Amino acid sequence: MGRSSLVLIALLVGSSAFAQEPVGCDKFKWPLDHERALLASPSQTASGGDMEKPLAAAVMVKLAPFADAHLPAAPSRAPKSHDSYAGFVRVPALPKPATYRITLSEGAWIDVVQDGNVVKSGAFSGATGCEGVRKSVKFDLAATPFIIEISGTTVQSIAIVVTPD
Repeated sequence: MGRSSLVLIALLVGSSAFAQEPVGCDKFKWPLDHERALLASPSQTASGGDMEKPLAAAVMVKLAPFADAHLPAAPSRAPKSHDSYAGFVRVPALPKPATYRITLSEGAWIDVVQDGNVVKSGAFSGATGCEGVRKSVKFDLAATPFIIEISGTTVQSIAIVVTPD
């Protein structure tokens, strides 16, 4: 294998490591127009507060430095930076067991804790360059209360909405 082949392989491997997420509101894997509208006018709460109207309204959660966030469960992925922010919101029981989307206004890691267990996430969709929405993740949830934990973000507050899939 010649030197030019090695350089080409190194460039291909390196470029995939720096692949960017899609850009634009039309680049999400599923439509998020409804979620984007809800995220545009959230109610306010501090970390640890309640989401009063799940499925009908978004909530803006004021986050804390990760070390001070007192998350109910350890994040399933450690923050990349010690200077990141985290927080959580309590959500009352949803009407029925189903797949729900948790959509965020900014980039962050999402964990869901329900019945004392971390719920495994399903499909994920993210894009940059879409004002008001950055990420959406699907979770299969029971009809019992749960907690949404946010971590690994550089923003001090983040809007969250829960919608049926």
